[in-house]
Parts: sequence; C-alpha cells; structure tokens
Amino acid sequence: MKKYQRAITYGTFDLFHIGHLRLLERIANIADEVIVAVSSDEFNRLKGKSCAIPFENRRDIVAALRMVTKVIREDSWEQKREDILREQCDVFIMGDDWKGKFDFLKDVCDVVYLPRTNGVSSSEIKASLKH
Repeated sequence: MKKYQRAITYGTFDLFHIGHLRLLERIANIADEVIVAVSSDEFNRLKGKSCAIPFENRRDIVAALRMVTKVIREDSWEQKREDILREQCDVFIMGDDWKGKFDFLKDVCDVVYLPRTNGVSSSEIKASLKH
C-alpha cells in the first residue's frame, strides 16, 4: 500500500477497545502522521448515539496513544472537507463498514477504507453490558 504523509480518521472511540487500537495501528503503518477527529457528545446526540465516556476523556485516551499525532473535535458531518484541507491531509481513512460513504472527498485527498477488526465493536460491547 502507498505510504502517506498525513492521514485523518474520524470516530466516537467510546469504550476504547482493541478494534480501535488495531485501526489506528494500521493507519500509522501507512501514514507518517495520524490525525484523529473524535466526535463530540453533542454531535453523537445528533446522530442518535449516547456515549458511556465523556468527550474530554475519549479525546484524552486517543491523544495518549503513541501513534496519534493530533486530536481534533468532530462537531458535524460537513466539517470533514475543511479539516482535510486545514490539516493538509493526503489521505482520509475509515473502517470498511463506511465503504463508499466518503468517496466524495476524493477530489481533495485519497480515500481508503480499512478492514474492521473481527468480533469487536462498541455497539456489541454496549449491548452485552445491558444484559
């Protein structure tokens, strides 16, 4: 796979788990710098999600990872293009469960969808905790 200078990815990163870690590791393997946009609590509410961990804690957890260069706040769907341009990213990377959803960004950078880690997701963890 091509080596990139600066990658950006987006996520809620609630109940941080091995799938989150593996995705960020894979991004770090193909990009020199990894910028992570963590969804704010307000944005998650707009998406119909509730978080177990507050934004500030989720942001700090992600920022503490050695492969993460910078963390920014995600407040809307529309900000992605502006973030890519401001942060001078040459690749936008998401899990393959989003495949095709962000192809409209291909005019400003490459768009890559990486495989998810099998057998783990925040939604599944939250569901199992309810039982």
